[in-house]
Amino acid sequence: MSEEKFYFQTEAAELLQLMIGSVYSNKDIFLREIISNASDALDKRRIEILKNSELAENANPEIKIEINTDEKTLSVSDNGVGMSREDLINYLGTIAKSGTKEFLKAARSENKELNEDLIGKFGVGFYSVFMVAKKVEVVTRKIGTEKTFKFISDGTGEYTIEDFPTRNECGTTVTLFMRDAKDEEDSAAKNYLDEWTIKEIIHKYSDFISYPVIFKDETINSRKAIWQRSESEITEDEYNEFYKHLTNDFSEPLTHIKINAEGSTNFKGLLFVPSRAPFDLFMNPQSGGVSLYIKRVFIMNDFKSLIPDYLRFIRGVIDSEDLPLNISREILQDDPIIRVIKRSTQRKIFGELKKLLEKDREKYIKFWLEFGRIFKEGVIQDKEYSKKILEISLFRTTANDEWTTIGEYKSRMKPDQKGIFCLAGRDSATALKASPKLDSYNEKGYEVLLMTDPVDEVILSDLRFILPDSEDRLLNISDSDVSAQTDDEKKSAEEKIKSLENDFAPLKKTAMEVLAKKISDVKLSLSLTGSAASLTGGLSFQMQSLMRSAGHNVPNSPKTLELNAEHPVVKKLMSMAKDNSEKVSDILKILYDQAAILEGALPDDPADFAKRINDLVAIAIGE
Repeated sequence: MSEEKFYFQTEAAELLQLMIGSVYSNKDIFLREIISNASDALDKRRIEILKNSELAENANPEIKIEINTDEKTLSVSDNGVGMSREDLINYLGTIAKSGTKEFLKAARSENKELNEDLIGKFGVGFYSVFMVAKKVEVVTRKIGTEKTFKFISDGTGEYTIEDFPTRNECGTTVTLFMRDAKDEEDSAAKNYLDEWTIKEIIHKYSDFISYPVIFKDETINSRKAIWQRSESEITEDEYNEFYKHLTNDFSEPLTHIKINAEGSTNFKGLLFVPSRAPFDLFMNPQSGGVSLYIKRVFIMNDFKSLIPDYLRFIRGVIDSEDLPLNISREILQDDPIIRVIKRSTQRKIFGELKKLLEKDREKYIKFWLEFGRIFKEGVIQDKEYSKKILEISLFRTTANDEWTTIGEYKSRMKPDQKGIFCLAGRDSATALKASPKLDSYNEKGYEVLLMTDPVDEVILSDLRFILPDSEDRLLNISDSDVSAQTDDEKKSAEEKIKSLENDFAPLKKTAMEVLAKKISDVKLSLSLTGSAASLTGGLSFQMQSLMRSAGHNVPNSPKTLELNAEHPVVKKLMSMAKDNSEKVSDILKILYDQAAILEGALPDDPADFAKRINDLVAIAIGE
């Protein structure tokens, strides 16, 4: 049959011109598309041979890439299923089929700048070649036939199909005649006839294609998609090698999580918990993450819809069998399959972390030290999983120097205890243990969880996450309505404090004048035992500091100064205030600064604080 000329429909011709002239952000994907088509053709050939063994030929399935710098051509060849003349018309001669008009409408709405989302949405991946090529030739022979055909198009709205002398085996060769640089932007673009550029693109997008990709007589894709293999077939060394290949992390991972979901949605995955947090994990939370593959073809890095932000330390791959290769990023975000994958992946991660906690406590503690403060953000971010996150969270405690879970804490609770006592506001357990707020709890033998991460204070302040069961309630001992006292003890304390109102009034008046800009109230307390004073209420100094460092305006958050009614210093101060002693003001300032230091803040004027302390020392030693 001689050469036949065909014309694309009007909209398709416009589409080609739009694509050629567009400013496209990622031209690299043209090679991904061609290699993926070749891989699909090899899969189809394997299926055809299974149905008819007579179609088998003595040839190893492979994809070959060749460049000719003199002719300025790039060719991708496969020995796959191949195409007939009708296939060429149906698959290459029809662009986006019925979606062409919609594609154009969407493209025009984007100021005529095409992007990967649009190309993916309407299935025109093959025609991405015209972003880099001025002409494309496709030579193909279908399996089980002898005739070879050539498809030629320059992207101007028409194409030709002609008989080709012969092709030794079935399969397809796509040859791109690369465009010349026409302007400054093109001249600064990648050279797709450069050996290293080709290798870089293949390593990024097609490294795990199951067939060898041969370039310069070398197989350049690893083909080691070990997530596709049975877990029993994979050695620990292979897991570690793959992790290092995937992440460029020289350290071995702390643990791995293998996923194999079959049912209405099929996907596989291999996730890793690194052994240490990358240096930029907090500075650059967008880095790393989980990559999405579709049928072993790389689609995108760090796909946010696959995994929640509080699991951003997880590294690995998810590979879907059900998503179309050219699906757009925009559609992916709302795709029901992605939602199923996300939920299944989360459940698997939580299950594996819980198993690690139960079976290897030492390794879990390593995980917690590196990533616990990030993981716990999920208590606020993810209401559905907040309780599960708290169940496998680790905390320091006043009982000992060991890490504990809430479940383990509950097993040690006193019979009369109505909830889980917690204290937050400092960045170390040692600092929290020095808090005067613990006085009455230590005296009565109540254990208190010491919550040292910034998110802990937010958790305790958010009533949605006060667990509903009475014994599971998180009780913040910084709150005025939380106490270690029994009802009878509270009543007795209230009566005693009321009896001291007149004696306390002069001291309260002076305190409110001297500390007016620092406190909202001052009151007597019987919950303090060893300490003279404590600050309660408002945002902790640690939280205020974090908010300032993050560039936020810190709201006015005055605190209440609690004075121990039974402490000798406070008793003496009440007497001195009655006598209008000038030293009361200085002593009140010292008590406030001491309480603030125990809460993690420095005195506003350290030199003045030191001078007042020295003056008291001088009085004490008789100077």
